[in-house]
Amino acid sequence: QVQLVESGGGLVQPGGSLRLSCAASGIIFSINAMGWYRQAPGKQREPVAVITSGGSPNYADSVKGRFTISRDNAKNTVYLQMNSLKPEDTAVYYCNADVRRLPTSLGRVYWGQGTQVTVSS
Repeated sequence: QVQLVESGGGLVQPGGSLRLSCAASGIIFSINAMGWYRQAPGKQREPVAVITSGGSPNYADSVKGRFTISRDNAKNTVYLQMNSLKPEDTAVYYCNADVRRLPTSLGRVYWGQGTQVTVSS
């Protein structure tokens, strides 16, 4: 089994910053892409940022220039640095990871349980 555990969410004022972390644990041979998604009340889950195993990032247009995704492959951990936060960034943030558990296995996507981010004055 593979578990993803997020941390770092909370309440922040507009213009503030938060850093989310997501650590993968369990039987892991390698991790391909890792990413962050979010879901606001009444809306569908949407991608925020994704990073390849080689460290190449991609961002949703709504967060470009404000959010930075990074990863530490030695720790099987992905981070999301969020700056200049806006009320519309309020959502539950989920991480995911495309994990190969064995050298011969295909990748499978695992999800974390989510962490709440609230941007409000």
